[in-house]
Amino acid sequence: MIDKIDSVVKAIGGFLYQPYIVPLFLIVAGLYFTIRTGLIQFRLFGESIHVVAEKPKEKGSISSFGALMVSTASRVGTGNIVGVSTAICLGGFGAVFWMWVVALLGGASAFIESALAQVYKKKDGKGGCVGGPSYYMEQALHQRWLGVIFAVVLILTYVVGYNMLASYNLQDAFAGFGFYAKGRTPYIIGAILAVLFAACVLGGGKRLTNITGVLVPVMGVLYILVSLVVIFMNIKIFPSVIANIFRDAFNFKAAFSGFAGSCIMWGIKRGLYSNEAGMGSAPNAAATADVSHPAKQGLVQMLSVFIDTLLICSATAFMCLCSGVEPTADAAGAAYVQASMQQALGNFGPIFIAVSMSLFAFTTLIGNYYYCEGCLKYILQRDPSKAGMTVFRLAATALVFVGAIVSAGLAWDTADMLQGTMVIINIPVILILGNKGLAVLKDYMRQRKEGKNPEFHAADIGITGTDYWN
Repeated sequence: MIDKIDSVVKAIGGFLYQPYIVPLFLIVAGLYFTIRTGLIQFRLFGESIHVVAEKPKEKGSISSFGALMVSTASRVGTGNIVGVSTAICLGGFGAVFWMWVVALLGGASAFIESALAQVYKKKDGKGGCVGGPSYYMEQALHQRWLGVIFAVVLILTYVVGYNMLASYNLQDAFAGFGFYAKGRTPYIIGAILAVLFAACVLGGGKRLTNITGVLVPVMGVLYILVSLVVIFMNIKIFPSVIANIFRDAFNFKAAFSGFAGSCIMWGIKRGLYSNEAGMGSAPNAAATADVSHPAKQGLVQMLSVFIDTLLICSATAFMCLCSGVEPTADAAGAAYVQASMQQALGNFGPIFIAVSMSLFAFTTLIGNYYYCEGCLKYILQRDPSKAGMTVFRLAATALVFVGAIVSAGLAWDTADMLQGTMVIINIPVILILGNKGLAVLKDYMRQRKEGKNPEFHAADIGITGTDYWN
């Protein structure tokens, strides 16, 4: 039965990742918004760092930094380790380059979707705000049915696809240790992770923000520092690693003779899994931030994409490729990372990866869940009952446990299929609404040139009927 389900899921995912569907959507949207925003990823990179530090307008509200940490908690996860390893082992050195491309182009898409989420956010009646793609689909396109479909797919992607995969990847990181027993250890790790997850989500969204705000910066900085140590230990081969990445990236004959297994496809697929740019997930966190202008959260979420891929994913890639361990299809996943770190740092290496995976997986789980509560409220058009919310949280907890004991194929295929579905819904919408996002950027830049701290009024750019910016 499980094999049949996996074959269906894999077939759907294979169709979605044909070069003319998900890859084309991501690249076209990224290129379009990069050009229309005047290379915003590079031009306003410094500005994005500046706005992160701004305090919220209202005391107790979620800050730009808090929203950044929630979105980064979701983005920065096991995909930054295992996902990168899989891309390299199955797609070759060149997959790293295409992960960079997805991030650089995706930064512009991330700005647009997050700015739109801010424009069309709604007050939640508790002093905060809610929003995301479902809200701009309903308010700007007047298509609530599409918003409901997107919300359902997002919940499935994060509670089922991503959280199961995070749990699987974590237990797999321990497979190389002597104590690991295939018939027992995944169940133990799954149970421990599920208990910790339940303890957090039953405490509500504010606790999630607080937890991720502490763990994400600490683990990210530590991970990058260790990667730098490994790179400097192998600095002599670093230039050849860079050369191999660029050489293999443009082996188009191999790529298009079998796109499904090419470095382009694996780079795009794992880059998307890692940074989520264009999927419509991060805008749900972006909408909750209390800022004076929607463009500020657009810039913050653009920065999150870069943190995820250009820093964390690159750190993994360079640690592995500088170790001298040859990537093979059989080693795809945690095994290649563990072997690379064993070679570079001895017994400390695998232990460090296991600890990093534990932190990455945990913050991913709670960051992912954060998105789902808002989508559930959108679907119901009200706050769920306490009993209903408890059932939902327990179901999410159960899926964390299940993820630890499913097969690798089912875990990855489910996540790939669902994330691809989010892309083909969200990307056309932000392309249709892109001019509104560009108008937001123009309004922000005008005020900055005038020496002001930009403040947004929807009517100034011809947008009416918003709940928050009237």
